[in-house]
Amino acid sequence: MGKLNNKWFRAAIPALFLHCSIGSVYCWSLVSQEIADEIGKPKASVEWAFSLAIFFLGMSAAFLGNLVEKDIHKSSLVATICFSAGMAGTGFAISKHSLVGIFLCYGVLMGIGLGTGYLSPVKTLMLWFKEQKGLATGLAVAGFGLAKVIASPLIQYLKAEYGIISMFYILAVIYFVLMFIGHLFLKKPEGWVETPHEKSEAPVIAVFKNKTFIGIWLMFYINITCGLAIISQEKGIFAAIGLGTAGTVALLSSTTAVVNAAGRLGLSAYADRLKDRNTMYKFMFIICIAMTILNIVTKGISNQLVWVALPLLFVVNACYGGGFSNVPTLLSDHFGLKTISQVHGLVLSAWAFAGLSGNQLASFIINKTAPAATVIKDAHGTVINQNGYQNVLYVTLGLYVVALIISFVLIRPSKHIEE
Repeated sequence: MGKLNNKWFRAAIPALFLHCSIGSVYCWSLVSQEIADEIGKPKASVEWAFSLAIFFLGMSAAFLGNLVEKDIHKSSLVATICFSAGMAGTGFAISKHSLVGIFLCYGVLMGIGLGTGYLSPVKTLMLWFKEQKGLATGLAVAGFGLAKVIASPLIQYLKAEYGIISMFYILAVIYFVLMFIGHLFLKKPEGWVETPHEKSEAPVIAVFKNKTFIGIWLMFYINITCGLAIISQEKGIFAAIGLGTAGTVALLSSTTAVVNAAGRLGLSAYADRLKDRNTMYKFMFIICIAMTILNIVTKGISNQLVWVALPLLFVVNACYGGGFSNVPTLLSDHFGLKTISQVHGLVLSAWAFAGLSGNQLASFIINKTAPAATVIKDAHGTVINQNGYQNVLYVTLGLYVVALIISFVLIRPSKHIEE
């Protein structure tokens, strides 16, 4: 085992096993319609399962940060059991035509597995990769982003061969094995001695009163909200700019997922070279603002300007992913590694609320601000609302500007706390 006791086998690979498994939650859109048909409920009602999963991801990370801090093996095991049991439970709930059961299993139980599984490898990675913390967290979080690309063909195959119910049972077994292997190998460096925790070390109220923490929380929330507002409408935007054929949509969806993962890895790895990691957030907000203004001025979506609209989607996806991978390292520079799991977990509560607001924000704007006459559907039933998509950009532009101001005003250069 001596040869396996290194940063790759004890941190990077286990993190990828965990994050590539739980990241499959983003494949929900591939199964939601079939679930709705199977249980005889409206698709809009079934969609709440995904929103609940993201909400409980953020809230479990916030409240279970201390558990992760004290014992990563216990927390990674909790993640493995909750996620795989939630996956199997979802299949059982579908077989019983129980919408409440789906909410409890996919939303609550899997959500808890998501939160603890997302947090568990982060501190371990930064301890093993002290000189390349951004690269390390980027690798793991990129796995979360790439999970959709990896899992999508598997889900399509299992769904076609065995049906929607059996598909969930099979996935539960696959993800249990992968996550359990990650759980077994995940280990902090030999030289690291965990300081006994006291409640006074990082009280929640005190953390939420910290100006820097508030700034990071708000930046994180706005970046996710804006990202989801645009990413959730990708399929419709593709159709609106004349790229709505099934094959093209599949190709472009995979491309944006890869760009998302590349942003998670590339932007955080490059931030290792910067004196202040907050500079990366300033860059991300500036480029998102620039691309949004370009689309607003040219009416890129309404005028079907592919060369303007597609780069916007790529930039938003990359910066959406980069926001996730840069936040734990930015927090470690300001708050140190001793309580990073707890502090990171508290910041992830922003993800919980953004998960509820991002998709709904875009849908509300599209439905309420664009004339009904402009709304049409393509052959697959996808709503094409060119003016509505353009109106979403005005709101996300304002939010990105607010985030940029916050990055300058509330977050000062860190002293790179080391422990």
